[in-house]
Amino acid sequence: MKKKQKQHYTGKKWIAALVVIVLIFAAIYYYIALPAINIHNPELWKFVLFILVIAFALYALPKTTFTGDRRHPVNFSGSYKTKTFKLLAALIVIIAAAYFVGTLLSSPIINASKYQKLMKVEKSKFTKDIDQISYDQIPLLDKSSAEILGARKMGSLVDLASQFEVADEYVSQFEISTLYSQINYKNNPVRVTPLRYADLIKWFTNKKAGIPAYIKIDMATQQTELVRLKEGMKYTPYDHFGRYLYRHLRFKYPTYMFDDINFEINEEGVPYWVCSVKKYNIGLFGGQTVGRVVLCNAITGECKDYDVKDTPKWIDRVYSADLLVSLYQYHGTLKHGFINSILGQKDCLTTTNGYNYLAINDDVWVYTGVTSITSDQSNVGFVLMNQRTMETKYYEIEGAIEDSAMTSAEGKVQNLGYKATFPLLLNIDAEPTYFMALKDASGLVKKYAMVNVHNYQIVATGDTVNDCEASYRSLIQSNGIGPDEKTGETSQKTTTGTIKKIAQAVIDGTSHYYIVLNESDLIYDVDISKHLDTILLEAGDKVTIKYTEGTPATVIEIQKQ
Repeated sequence: MKKKQKQHYTGKKWIAALVVIVLIFAAIYYYIALPAINIHNPELWKFVLFILVIAFALYALPKTTFTGDRRHPVNFSGSYKTKTFKLLAALIVIIAAAYFVGTLLSSPIINASKYQKLMKVEKSKFTKDIDQISYDQIPLLDKSSAEILGARKMGSLVDLASQFEVADEYVSQFEISTLYSQINYKNNPVRVTPLRYADLIKWFTNKKAGIPAYIKIDMATQQTELVRLKEGMKYTPYDHFGRYLYRHLRFKYPTYMFDDINFEINEEGVPYWVCSVKKYNIGLFGGQTVGRVVLCNAITGECKDYDVKDTPKWIDRVYSADLLVSLYQYHGTLKHGFINSILGQKDCLTTTNGYNYLAINDDVWVYTGVTSITSDQSNVGFVLMNQRTMETKYYEIEGAIEDSAMTSAEGKVQNLGYKATFPLLLNIDAEPTYFMALKDASGLVKKYAMVNVHNYQIVATGDTVNDCEASYRSLIQSNGIGPDEKTGETSQKTTTGTIKKIAQAVIDGTSHYYIVLNESDLIYDVDISKHLDTILLEAGDKVTIKYTEGTPATVIEIQKQ
């Protein structure tokens, strides 16, 4: 029997097969990793290097000869001297070197001055920008407390079975996402988070209807609501294939480098994904900020693309807190160059080891303290950074760092073992004041604390915010703390009028008189232990009252006319 001719897979045939194999690898990698096709994207460079290394490895394999009945190697060295082999090797070296050089030339080591100027910081006055806001606008809960409330509310999913006309097992198909984005919704601080499919099988069985609801938690009142949607969300990070959010965005915007993707709702309660697009301002890979924002409807997948300066005002988070903090770190540490930030550290400022959020004028601002890089016990000031616009304000106020304030508050209730949350910064009678919740071992808020920034030994606690505030006001007055010495600003006011009504009450063992004047609807709170002559007053008496604003107003001085 005549033997079959040997077939040698070399030359053009081998290169053609190699191209097909590499393209298959590239398609699989791209579909899974989803790198942006952008020269500034480090992942793209890694993607290209990956493909070249695969091609190089396959081309460098020994050539194989096939006979009619068996397969065995016949050549182990034929490809190493070809032009294709040399070209692939050269490309790998050139691209790897370009990536390394591009990374070095984009770094703060060489571009310290450019990094330091990425964020514009404006000095401002504390009492000018931060008013004594109402307590229904203060987020009293942190993320971990919100997660506890969300888990409790999950039991409400029982109602969804009848709503969607499916079996009761439907309630086991979803769990709560861990996102819990903090936003302003109708001028109130809330956290919102979507439900998610419990696993891949449950996605297959429920993908037609989509994710049916999200959780909304009022951070001031702790009211938790399961918001049911008329039509389910079909484009989320918890979907798969074409409905997987990142893949959906990549195929629409192949060159965009997406950074922070945040879950928000508009004023009508419609869920959206706010997708920030990276912008590199220094070299190939350095000086990251945000250049554009893509708004993706979580229900329909419809996308709208905005320049960052044209972002709709209802959106609260374009810049992540971590990005803002890192930008301020560059601003604070690189004033005199990179070497100084490592060795001499002259005039170097750094943020403290935490941050929180404040709602001001329907925007969400990141708050964090600022301390000298060589000090760990006191702040030299603090910054507020707008998450929509990147506007940053610095306030020069010396005082205790947040960790010290937290420890001081915990010491006040050490017998109960409560732990303090990272504080907010409030304006109480023109005094910068740390405000924090005190939580038990299960993570539930049990008390509230206020700590004076200038003197962290002045600590007040209370079961309610109003109780805590009243106790704190009394403490700062008894310690003779007045308005800020640098600004001279004060929230103290004086009024004269005729007593319309006067009533007595006992609070925490101390007698108080509450006074209403004919000329005002304000209620004035008089601590009898400090103003004993008040017991001689009665309706019809004319008095002059010096007080600080609040509900009720706290009387500092009262005199009968």
